[in-house]
Amino acid sequence: MNLKDKLILVALSITFTFALYVLAIYREEPVSAGWILLCALSLYILGYRYYSYYIAYKVFEVSDQNPTPAHRFYNGLDYVPTNKWVLFGHHFASISGAGPLVGPVLAAQMGYLPGVIWIPIGAVIAGAVQDMLILTISMRMGGKSLGAIAREYLGRFGGFVVLLVIYSILIILLAVLALVVVKATAMSPWSAFTSFATIPIAMLMGLYMWKIRPGAVLQATAIGISLLMLSLVLGRFVATHPTLSKLFTFSEVQIAFGLMVYGFLASILPVWLLMAPRDYLSTFMKLGTVIIIGLGVFIANPEVKMPALTQYAYTGIGPVWQGSLFPFLMITIACGAVSGFHALISSGTSPKLLDKESHVRLVGYGGMLGESFVAIIALISAVSMEPGLYFAINSPASIIGKTEETAAQIISSWGFSISAEELKRIAQLIEEPTILSKVGGAPAFAIGIALIFARITGEALLAFWYHFAILFEVVFILTTIDSGTRVGRYILQDLLGGVIKSFRDYSNPWANMTASFITVALWGYFLYGGVIDPYGGIRSLWPLFGISNQLLATTALTLAVLYLAKNRKFKYLWVAGFPALLMAINTISAGILKVFHPDPRIGFLAHANFISQKVAMGELPAGIESFEIAQRVIMNDYTNAFLGTFYVALVSLVILLTLKEVISSWQKS
Repeated sequence: MNLKDKLILVALSITFTFALYVLAIYREEPVSAGWILLCALSLYILGYRYYSYYIAYKVFEVSDQNPTPAHRFYNGLDYVPTNKWVLFGHHFASISGAGPLVGPVLAAQMGYLPGVIWIPIGAVIAGAVQDMLILTISMRMGGKSLGAIAREYLGRFGGFVVLLVIYSILIILLAVLALVVVKATAMSPWSAFTSFATIPIAMLMGLYMWKIRPGAVLQATAIGISLLMLSLVLGRFVATHPTLSKLFTFSEVQIAFGLMVYGFLASILPVWLLMAPRDYLSTFMKLGTVIIIGLGVFIANPEVKMPALTQYAYTGIGPVWQGSLFPFLMITIACGAVSGFHALISSGTSPKLLDKESHVRLVGYGGMLGESFVAIIALISAVSMEPGLYFAINSPASIIGKTEETAAQIISSWGFSISAEELKRIAQLIEEPTILSKVGGAPAFAIGIALIFARITGEALLAFWYHFAILFEVVFILTTIDSGTRVGRYILQDLLGGVIKSFRDYSNPWANMTASFITVALWGYFLYGGVIDPYGGIRSLWPLFGISNQLLATTALTLAVLYLAKNRKFKYLWVAGFPALLMAINTISAGILKVFHPDPRIGFLAHANFISQKVAMGELPAGIESFEIAQRVIMNDYTNAFLGTFYVALVSLVILLTLKEVISSWQKS
């Protein structure tokens, strides 16, 4: 390290430390959101410039003299050397789902400080490390998937267990992502129209690039982006039209089944017709919007109105979600700091497209830092609005009631003053019938971003910015739903292929449709359960999503430890071992507590018993309108408890199998 690098290291360290001091200790509220940006960005630069360099050149000894799988197995289809910035865009678009938008918004219930600490630190020491490790390992192993890597090092049984972990966790992930779309677009003709318009726009792009004008990528891009903006403008016309508004006003159940149909079709249709152009279009939408929102936050520099720590950070029982800071904060934020889903992308398409080994830093480590930055923006959007407004949007109707007057009274009694008139005013400004109980995180993010931009452009454009943010979120999520369902189909075919030979053939249409239908039916079941859940769905499904997603990250990091051990890099085991241990302790604890905690507001089994006792006495708990729904809630609780236990058991088994192999490798060395 030369003098210049040392000076930069010291300057960035001082900047991060001082910003964190202002936010955590000095804390003369209200603080500026600029301190949050400064704290996060300085740490991101530190991590990328120094830690990713260490991992690349010390741990893996990357060299551009080594041919990557894109060159070794070039076929013009899956294995193609790709410009590092183009691949960065592809990778970022693939890994970015609803997690970094929703998790930080939900975590804001505890105050701004826990998210400010965990999001950038978690990304630098764990999330980006996982993505880069798995990307590099897959690249070194010819572009193999996470399941194939597990099979090679753990044998057929271990590989089967890892595949089962990946598939079952993917089901919950897709259900939760779809639920976020449902909550964001239900009963909103403007949001529904602009969101679902992205599907025919993507198909038109696919037809144009492949059939009408083959290879005319720039023309198709211009058409797609123009139509996206047009759909946003037309959405307002649809919402105000007396007839069209009724056609595009869908209930939560209708949107849920529509998403199931979409997921099935996206899984079986040719990639060029829907998935590829959607992903391509979403890359521009995601990267462009992240830059625009980042600049908007920087220019507006809003005040942080949420306290550093709310009362819920101490009690653990809040209206948005329940659980103590440890271990539940990390599983609530999830994707903004660490995401197991990324391991599927880092061992999927991305390693097959790397042009040079040195590009793993930008694509793997840098891609995750990009998502973490989105999470920081989401956190700022939530904590810069009035706390009373935040809780009105994110608390379920079973807690705050269904009228603005009731909600204002209840929320104000918590110490977060808000008036019914203000709640109605915000709803009118974004041209929605109400903002109450828009649970799921996405509407709160959109309203927060709209309020920030309104500081620059004025409140007259508040509705436009709100629906622009909703469109941005839906594009994020639908991309993950279509690619995730297809990945799930592949995994299920691998699992069933050992018993039914026809499933081994990915080109078999009946096998494809059967595996796709089963996959959609499974995540659709959990989606429907979340939709009819009287507590908003997110309160029960998001913790399960966080636990499963973080357990998948634990699995990926554990396999990275095994790879380093098998390649006799024992002195570097801590690089993967430390975040693996951190994730295992936190997530397994969260999984066990979420299942067996005696408080019915936290534990799945305790909540099921509480509802069962009420039903046995002929009573209905608050917020539950019928005995049929009560029985459904009980079933959901028992299902969630089973899955939580199942996930923890499977991942614990993977950890034990890995430890056995690591010890064996150590003894042989």
